Amino acid sequence: MSTIAELTIPADEFALRRTLENLPELEVEVERVVAYEPGHVMPYVWFSGPDEQTLTALDDELAEDSSVDSVELLTDLEDERLYRMDWVEDVTFMLHMLTEEEATILHATGEQAQWQLRILFPERDSLSRTYEFATDQGFTVDVQKIHELDDDRYGRYGLTDAQHETLVQALDRGYYQIPREVDMEELSNELGISHQALSERLRRAHRALVEDAISLGPDGTDDEDPE
Repeated sequence: MSTIAELTIPADEFALRRTLENLPELEVEVERVVAYEPGHVMPYVWFSGPDEQTLTALDDELAEDSSVDSVELLTDLEDERLYRMDWVEDVTFMLHMLTEEEATILHATGEQAQWQLRILFPERDSLSRTYEFATDQGFTVDVQKIHELDDDRYGRYGLTDAQHETLVQALDRGYYQIPREVDMEELSNELGISHQALSERLRRAHRALVEDAISLGPDGTDDEDPE
């Protein structure tokens, strides 16, 4: 069964370590990653900062960052920039995921000296092999959350069948419209459950969606061992 894992890696063990260390207020988001030959990864990366001074210093930091072989500015907006660059050092972990395990990086962000990766693995065993490989290579990989994908696509968000059905019904009937087109009493009657049961089911579903969308740390994660 396909698996989505959310991992964190210290920036000093991965790409852009100098840039993130010297510009800690910088926020980095990888748009997409292309592995075009062994030993080379070409990511498209968005950088945003709190002020113009931070982005002005960005080019100098990238030029001195040993994990960046070459860099090209593609888009320069007022408060963010898009670069295409080559990562050729300390990217063994990412290369292994892309080439050996046929994994897909769904989301990758870097800030405050840490990378957060959201990765789709074709099976749970491929996650275990990647975790073992990364730790053998000396990477500090912290598995924050693991989602097993059910036959239904909404399973990736941690929703039960009942929660998914309830959210769909609530959305279709206008519960989330402003103003609401249906109230809790009407919705609970249509679903054949009590007002209290509907309220609890919606809260659990909302929590699952929020936890899936953001990293909450140890208090909000599954803390599963990938092996």
